[in-house]
Amino acid sequence: MNKFLQQEILDNTIANYLYVLGTILLAILLKRLISKYVAKLLYKFVAKAAKNVARQSFLDLVVQPLDVFLVIFISIVALDKLRFPQDLDFKIYHITFRELVDSITAGTLVCIFIWLCIRVIDFIALLLEEKANLTHDQTDNQLILFFKDFFKVILVIIGILLILRFSFNKNIGSLLTGLSIVGAAIALATRESMENLIASFIIFFDKPFIRGDLVKVNTFTGTIEKIGLRSTRIRTVDKTYITVPNKQMVDTIVDNYTLRTQRKVEIRLEIDLTASSAQLQMLTPAVISLLQKPEIENKIVGLSDTGKTAHIFSIDYFVTMLISFEEFVQLREKVALELIELLEQMNIGLAANSTHVVIDQMGQAK
Repeated sequence: MNKFLQQEILDNTIANYLYVLGTILLAILLKRLISKYVAKLLYKFVAKAAKNVARQSFLDLVVQPLDVFLVIFISIVALDKLRFPQDLDFKIYHITFRELVDSITAGTLVCIFIWLCIRVIDFIALLLEEKANLTHDQTDNQLILFFKDFFKVILVIIGILLILRFSFNKNIGSLLTGLSIVGAAIALATRESMENLIASFIIFFDKPFIRGDLVKVNTFTGTIEKIGLRSTRIRTVDKTYITVPNKQMVDTIVDNYTLRTQRKVEIRLEIDLTASSAQLQMLTPAVISLLQKPEIENKIVGLSDTGKTAHIFSIDYFVTMLISFEEFVQLREKVALELIELLEQMNIGLAANSTHVVIDQMGQAK
């Protein structure tokens, strides 16, 4: 038996292969237990800050990348105990196969590590969102989403630099120096993207609007759903989904309906010319009395113009924002019906109600 185990295959004994294979199988079998134990240890460090977040949420985010990381890491450590076979040490375009394997291994470890860090950022964002939801201001939620994406981009860039360092043996210091020159050229080439990135910071700190606000941009009206690094996503009133560059959101006029203090209603009554001046004088206080409602805060009523076809009677009133939009629509309908009833009581007709047709001697209408 011992002689069998000491037989060599590809420069390694069978005993060494069995040792490595057993280590890898043991890692696969125990990966979930080990990863959960490590995740629980990590959770203890954030337990005080995560009072409102279930431990299962943290485990769901971290356990899977920990599983993969542990299995691959243990497998690499175990395989490193084997001698690389000379028969497989050939070159591929001036690169030995062993160097290629080492580069792929290092790159894989870096990718999984960055994946794990991204999951940790998701969990930190989850913690911050729980705290931000306790406040009425939605700006905190908006900043959390922004910086979550921002730090994920930074992590990806760090991951690329680590792959260049450990997989391709590049000097990051000299690489960064060269990238600074290339970065300047790229910045000029991608000036519009950089402008959108800067505009996103302006939006977050100037706060002309936040997520959930109803805004009008150019010809589009909708609700802000997300403010990203490059663009803002808006769900229009037609339920379409549009993307507006952040630079345009900063440079153009944005009408934020959510920040208005009152809703305005404009009514223009075209009163028939047969209405007397006494009726018109009585109409103003009657309309003002009709508008004496708790939801109506300000009102402007009066005869604004007259002409050959009608007297123009203007009614402008402002409704408080404390009521919902559905209640506002119901109030506007109620006021309109009461105005119609008032005109009927005062025997005042609208200009469109009277039509006079004169027949001349030739039977033609004038």
